[in-house]
Amino acid sequence: MLADTSSRPQSDAAFERAKKVIPGGVNSPARAFGAVGGTPVHMASGEGPWLTDVDGNRYVDFVGSWGPHILGHRHPAVMEAIADALTRSTSFGAPTPAETELAELVAEAVPSVEQVRMTNSGTEAAMSAVRLARGATGRDKVVKFAGNYHGHVDALLVSAGSGALTLGHPSSPGVPAGCTADTIVLDYNDVDQLTAAFEKYPDAIAGVFLEPVCGNMGLVVPTEEFLTALRDLCTRHGALLAFDEVMCGFRVAYGGAQARFGVTPDLTMMGKVIGGGMPVGAYGGPAEVMKHISPVGSVYQAGTLSGNPVAMACGVATLKALRDGDVYERLEALAARLEAGLTDAIEATGTPACIQRVGSMLTLFFTSGPVTNLIDAQKSDVERFARYFHGMLDRGVYLPCSQYEAMFVSAAHTEELIDATVAAAREVLHVI
Repeated sequence: MLADTSSRPQSDAAFERAKKVIPGGVNSPARAFGAVGGTPVHMASGEGPWLTDVDGNRYVDFVGSWGPHILGHRHPAVMEAIADALTRSTSFGAPTPAETELAELVAEAVPSVEQVRMTNSGTEAAMSAVRLARGATGRDKVVKFAGNYHGHVDALLVSAGSGALTLGHPSSPGVPAGCTADTIVLDYNDVDQLTAAFEKYPDAIAGVFLEPVCGNMGLVVPTEEFLTALRDLCTRHGALLAFDEVMCGFRVAYGGAQARFGVTPDLTMMGKVIGGGMPVGAYGGPAEVMKHISPVGSVYQAGTLSGNPVAMACGVATLKALRDGDVYERLEALAARLEAGLTDAIEATGTPACIQRVGSMLTLFFTSGPVTNLIDAQKSDVERFARYFHGMLDRGVYLPCSQYEAMFVSAAHTEELIDATVAAAREVLHVI
């Protein structure tokens, strides 16, 4: 079922062309193959669970545009909605009913959300949520966790300081030290550090920002104790608890991680699935918090193409398909089948590795595990992962090109494709 896809001369040529006019030949470093080596594959089309590259090779896709294609590529209802929207125009710079419809769907599904503001990306949503948390509380400091990624927002593009409670340092040139001077970086799942941070800054923390299911240091799950402490400490100290559900929102459950785990944040950032593959982000929360956003309140945020009608149509069609079908039951069954198969392959080959999964997100870590934070994730054998990645790529399986990313199962995958993927993995694990 899976073919040899190791010959990619047109991709090689396309990459050489791209490098002349695009920094590094890519428009996002996540696509650069920097962690695994080699040349990024240039894609031509997608259909269901498949990608086809410019050389005509076909791959089973477990990236799904980094999460949005939960229904697979070119789902009929989504494509029909896009085509219908395009008959009216690509944008107006004025309100449309589609914006309200998507906001209503989000508010009905996500436990914490009463009102939503649309943006064009997850980064934009996170940036706006930080500003809102500070504006609503009148405080400056924010807490984030090492290994959690919230887009390339200056205040959150931070590495840990030299001690557990030191303020963070910019992790990219171009971010002034002042932008991160009020950002506290802690270890994920560490209740003691979190408690100590609030003891040190009891009245100064505006918000605590985290991925409630991590996908950017590989798939890492929060402990129940950690989630409980987050909610309790934020409530006690008047800080806002902000869930970055750009990746896991509508992916691990219809209402996101907060619906799956039963913990309600004060702010939620969303993207990916709610746009169905279009550039869409959003942030939302209770009306009491969202009233601080302009034009009702004084916290300014705007966007010319926010709520773009074509993107809204794509998102509405996607969420309706998720709401009205048995998609999540199917995703759970397929992802569990993949998890079990990969676990068997690891054990059969004696590979020092582990699988971590929540819903249709999972990661094969090349470390014995469990992985509970960034320190654990960094114990992974990244060189072995690179060999695994290329072995799978050459056998027609398209995976995230970093050990520190989650892979995604879509409703378009089949049991046969899952089994073929497991067979390819077993073969590769034998030789790496």
